[in-house]
Amino acid sequence: MARVDYYKDPYAPKANSLVPSVTAAVRDEQGRLLLIHKIDNGYWALPGGGMDLGESIAAAAVRETLEETGIEIEVIGLVGIYTDPDHVMAYDDGEVRQEFSVCFHARPVGGSAREDGSETKAVQWVDVERVNELPVHESTRQRIADALGGHSEPRIA
Repeated sequence: MARVDYYKDPYAPKANSLVPSVTAAVRDEQGRLLLIHKIDNGYWALPGGGMDLGESIAAAAVRETLEETGIEIEVIGLVGIYTDPDHVMAYDDGEVRQEFSVCFHARPVGGSAREDGSETKAVQWVDVERVNELPVHESTRQRIADALGGHSEPRIA
């Protein structure tokens, strides 16, 4: 399903949906960040997705990261909670979703990187100095900056 992200765009469609979702800022022992190249919008992003009924928000981060990347993770902290009503995602089925995402710090505990073919066209461990060279949506750049910034408190936005 195709997706268009709108961020602080006065012409963005009005949201008609709100879905709790997660992202994971996963860093390996070399300090590299796990990123996926998304099929639905063409951006590089942190792995993540929607929370399912019957699971915790942290379990959703573990599941989504494994599904999208092949990497098993352990959640080790909270980067932040992102609920900016000025960020909406429009899908080709008519859904317009307001951002509601919990981003976690995580570390890899197993698995090996692989594309899933349905949501990700590439999975890479990226040196943090290279992140700015990639096409990354503004909202994801904020999460990455918060994850790498060493803040003592999570961002609540």
